Amino acid sequence: MYIPSSFRVTDQKMLTEFMQRQSFATLVSSEQDGPIATHLPMLYRADVGSYGGLVSHMARADPQWKCFESSQELLAIFHGPHSYISPSWYEEQVTVPTWNYAAVHAYGVAKIIDDHDRMVRLLDETVKLDESGFDQPWPGEIPDDYRDMLIKGIVAFEIPISRVEGKFKLSQNHSDADRQGVFDALSKSSDTEKQSLAGMMQRAGLTNDSDENA
Repeated sequence: MYIPSSFRVTDQKMLTEFMQRQSFATLVSSEQDGPIATHLPMLYRADVGSYGGLVSHMARADPQWKCFESSQELLAIFHGPHSYISPSWYEEQVTVPTWNYAAVHAYGVAKIIDDHDRMVRLLDETVKLDESGFDQPWPGEIPDDYRDMLIKGIVAFEIPISRVEGKFKLSQNHSDADRQGVFDALSKSSDTEKQSLAGMMQRAGLTNDSDENA
């Protein structure tokens, strides 16, 4: 991904937290007929390799998993909040529209997980994580034979991350006044996507608002 120096993120803690927070990723691989992509929830593993690792699963009917056997490098794209940025939000009017966003690209070679117990633990962990925000989480209690039947229809895998890139385009290349104008417009919007982007600007120290809880 093209990353101007103003927008490059190299802090491993920030990249890790982003992948954990924006955990529904796009997994991209190359096939003879062209690229193929699958959209998947992914769990981050800090204890795998220098940059950590990712674990997930996909339907066995999805042909993408067959490329795991070729040891090709895969790309997992983690998407963050994004928004159109209007020049009307700047003090400097000799400028043009743009689009601000945040994304992390993680690369690595997938390893198929074929251990039944490990697959069960992976699925349990995924469910518990996603259910944790509910007042009454679904307990995940299903008959073992039904669970095992469903497991036959998936392929679980792990990707040790070999390299990772982060791009947070948050108007860092503009003046303090222009950044504040962008932040004010985004934070006042009723659009939750814009509000989330404003929160990222605030946490990065790019605004005059010192509220660390944004």
